Order: sequence, then structure tokens, then C-alpha cells
Amino acid sequence: MPFHLDDLALFARIAALGSLSAAARERDIPVSQVTRALTRLETACGARLMHRSTHGLSLTDEGDTLLAHGQDMLNTAEVLGAELQLRQGQPSGWVRVGVSASVAEAVIAPSLPGLYALYPQLHIDIVVDDRLADMARDGIDIAVRTADVHSDNLVARTIGHASRTLYASPAYLARHGTPQTPDELAQHHLIGNSKAPGMNQWQRHDNKAPWAVKGQSLTDNSAVMLTLVRHGVGIARLLDFVARPWVKAGELVPLLQGSFDVSDIPVYAVMLPERHRLPKIRACVDYWAQRLTGISSVQLNDSTALKPSPAA
Repeated sequence: MPFHLDDLALFARIAALGSLSAAARERDIPVSQVTRALTRLETACGARLMHRSTHGLSLTDEGDTLLAHGQDMLNTAEVLGAELQLRQGQPSGWVRVGVSASVAEAVIAPSLPGLYALYPQLHIDIVVDDRLADMARDGIDIAVRTADVHSDNLVARTIGHASRTLYASPAYLARHGTPQTPDELAQHHLIGNSKAPGMNQWQRHDNKAPWAVKGQSLTDNSAVMLTLVRHGVGIARLLDFVARPWVKAGELVPLLQGSFDVSDIPVYAVMLPERHRLPKIRACVDYWAQRLTGISSVQLNDSTALKPSPAA
């Protein structure tokens, strides 16, 4: 069956996105070009590969078979190309990274100059979302997450550890006072997570039931939560390596550090099984593992910690 790998790659994206037009937008090409590629594949296979209806697209049995074997072919071709490139020089190509807004600002963005200095032929596409995306559908190569990932379809590597503490701004504390015990939080404005209820259960050290946050303010975005705290809206539980630069800048104050659990939280690099061995992906994961190890070792009273930029 004579067909081009590029047509096969486009077919895989159509199947993942469920739409010819979505695949066309992703590649920035006309829909007619996508349609021709699909027609070429169907002609080569001698079978219809997709059912088209007003409800969208669905794969035929032949389409399912082609997708399964075709994905293996595409993965083999990419690994082969990457290994050949590596023999000729360094890891190269685009790596699409899914990451929360706060970790993107605190870790990924500041790391890129160093990463590019090591691997000038790498290109990073940052997709910011606090929720774990459908990695195959969205074309994510690496998802950086602090939540446990339980899936036989994903590979998760621990690349660092983090901790969380309660924080408020000096302006907020000047208006409302500084809580001295967990029970005093009932008189304060708290900021909760609207999409992850588990994040609103603050585990206490005194063996009492976790503090259940019924926030006056809610958000599903970690960077917005940080901004709300900095602007004096209330108290929130933040990743320490995200908050640390703002503490050094005098814009955040840690609270009740001996009252709530601050145990290490694993930071994972999550990858698709067929892609995690690619040299470009290994290079990024190894680099960010070193970066997170350095960040985790910095304490709140370390005078060498970097201050945030005014534009952050």
C-alpha cells in the first residue's frame, strides 16, 4: 500500500481531534488539503477509513486497524529520525509541554535560556492548563504535574519534589490580622480551587479533621490564585517554589507553617509510552529534573533566591 507518512500522521491527528477542520487549523492548512490526504489514504487502502455524519467523524474497522499499525510506524520513524539526528549532533525538534500556569512561570519559563544554551536545536511549545490534558489528542509530549497519575497508557517519571504552605500578602494581614492558629482561619477570607476539591482539604498536624476550605474566592488557575493572594484578596495554599520569589520580594508572607502538612509532593513528567525515549524528550526531562532539584534545595531564608521580574 503506497502512502506517505505525512498523510498517515495527518490521519492520526484527524482521529485524535475528531474533525477535519480541527486538524487543518492545527497545521494551518486548508481543509481541502486534509480531505485530499484522507482520500489518498482511502484509495491506497482500498477501504473507507472514516464515517462522516452531522455528529462528527468516527473510524471504521479498517480505520481502527490503520490507526493502530500506522501509529507504530510513525513512532518508529520518529525514533529513527531522532537517533540519526542525535548521532549527527544534538537533540532537535519541537517538544510540546503541558504545564500549570504557576509552574510554567516559576520553573519552565526561567529554565529555557539554559535549556537552549545546551540544546540550541530544540524548540519548546508551552501549553498552559492546570488540568492534565488528553496528551494524545492535544499532541502533548511532556506534562509536568504534581498530581498522582494512574494510567497504564502513560509513563510518569518523578523529576523533583515540592511542598505547599499558606500565604497572604502584607496588605491583607495589615487589614485582617495574622492568624495564630488554624481555627482562626474561620474569620479570614480564603481562596480555594474550583476544579480540584481535594486541594481544598488542608491537612492539619494536630490530628484534627482537615480544614475544609469554603473559599470566598475560587479559581481553577494556579497563576490567578497567586495573583489573588498578592493583591490581598485572601489566604491560599501555594507551592513553595512558586511563592518563594514573592516572599523574598516582600509581597507574600508564609502562615501557620507548623500547623499544616508540608510533606514533599512528587513532581512528575508524564509522557506517552511510545514517545518517552525520544532523545529530545529525554533531554528536556533530564534538564528539568536537575532544575527542580536545585529549586527544591533553596530555603525561604536563602538570600541568593531570585526575585521575580516586575512583569511577572
